[in-house]
Amino acid sequence: MANHKSSLKRIRQDKTRAEHNHYYAKTMRNAVRKLRAMTNKDEAAKLYPTVQKMLDKLAKTNIIHKNKAANIKSSLAQHISQL
Repeated sequence: MANHKSSLKRIRQDKTRAEHNHYYAKTMRNAVRKLRAMTNKDEAAKLYPTVQKMLDKLAKTNIIHKNKAANIKSSLAQHISQL
């Protein structure tokens, strides 16, 4: 166990941030899953900008890597064009 007040606080902060990051990463994964499951092109095209915005925000705050966000956006755009 930590001995310093600052390290105890750091442990609390890390736990809080990890929960926060996990929530938003999971929300993003669910949104991507929902978009990939769509078969209607119009609905998928309507949902795509919100998913794209979500991916960009997560990449900006380093919750996911920027290249991963780019790869997901690319694959989703390809999926929508093939519908």
